[in-house]
Amino acid sequence: MARIRTVKPDLFINERVAACSVTAVVTYIGLFTQSDDHGRHRDNPAIIAGLLWPLRAEHTPVHVEEDLQQLADAGLICRYTGCDGKRYLHLTGWYEHQKIDKPSQSRLPVCVDHHGEKRCGTCKGTCAAVDASTRGDVAEPSPDTQRGLDRAAGELANPREENAPATHARQIALVPSTGPTRTVEEKAAGRSRFPEASPNPPRNLSEGSAPGSRILDPGSCSPTGRTAPGTVTAGDLLAGYVGSCAQRPPGDVLGHLGRVVKKLLAEGIDVEHVRAGLARYAEIQGHPSRLPSLVNDAMNARVPARAGSRPSTTHQAWTNPVDAAAYAEEL
Repeated sequence: MARIRTVKPDLFINERVAACSVTAVVTYIGLFTQSDDHGRHRDNPAIIAGLLWPLRAEHTPVHVEEDLQQLADAGLICRYTGCDGKRYLHLTGWYEHQKIDKPSQSRLPVCVDHHGEKRCGTCKGTCAAVDASTRGDVAEPSPDTQRGLDRAAGELANPREENAPATHARQIALVPSTGPTRTVEEKAAGRSRFPEASPNPPRNLSEGSAPGSRILDPGSCSPTGRTAPGTVTAGDLLAGYVGSCAQRPPGDVLGHLGRVVKKLLAEGIDVEHVRAGLARYAEIQGHPSRLPSLVNDAMNARVPARAGSRPSTTHQAWTNPVDAAAYAEEL
């Protein structure tokens, strides 16, 4: 969650800040608002880009990584690996320039190089990495641990076949990872370093790639982007129309026309009717919305009467005459 922070006027005349680019300075000031009460934050350019540059799509995580590297080179931030193995950063001048009223406890690991005396969010106190460095590499094991080491060493010297798996498990559980007994652990690990090969053959996860482009065709209904041989797509019809024009039409016209052609093909209209409509449209031009009516003309064109055929006559119903005397002879 963003927080209200202090930006001092001296920031803009600081030589280390002036050595960075403008975008790096904006990222630096933005980190003031996103870091916790101890100036710590995740060292992830994608996360920082989403927090600080959400409306600047052109400033990608790659650019944010460049900003962070400039800030680190200038000594304005410190990028470090926490005791949990993840990457973090902290603002180096945080405690000198930010005065936080009732700061909350940090949930992030501490930088042992700069703030080793501060509370570590992961260790809930002094960082375990600092404790290990102050204790030293050689530590005398407790009596219980020493008895376990002696028993493990005896089993290594006289292994029994029936208890071999259990012995190896006890060796790994009892031998600590620090101190002069590390050689015993390495011996125990070396005995089971090469496990028995599995009878099942390894699976091949790679699939052969089929030739051809995977880019979806504009008029294709196939999810793979490939069309069956001989299938005419909206892109093919549109390419024929563009070829019949003296100059290439604007992109908006082609985009609208392509959508109309694709819709006509989706309705099941014959390709030849659509092609005839496009040919007529190339002659008269106009708005792309005229294409469906031109295709309709091609579909329902009147068939001329054949020679010698009887012309069609319109039947008229008989009505009673008003003046019956005028039709007396016919009646």
